[in-house]
Amino acid sequence: MTDLPPEAHKLFLLGRERLELTGVQEVCAFDEETLSLATTLGRLTVKGERMKISVFHRETGDFCAEGKFHAFAYSSKQQKGGRIARLFR
Repeated sequence: MTDLPPEAHKLFLLGRERLELTGVQEVCAFDEETLSLATTLGRLTVKGERMKISVFHRETGDFCAEGKFHAFAYSSKQQKGGRIARLFR
């Protein structure tokens, strides 16, 4: 995509059928209806239908997915307590 500062994150949605992102650090969870990504700006959850990942380059943070996208939600960059604390919520 483009050369961006390490903390940069961009989201491009093309016709609700192609999603292009930069600044993706990790794919946390994925199925055809929900996609959860760790980005430089926090956790991004994407809801949709028939989603599939077409590109993910961990080194550059570039990510592309295709499908029909319905909703996008960011959660805080900082998760209090880490993974173990989340088990007991």
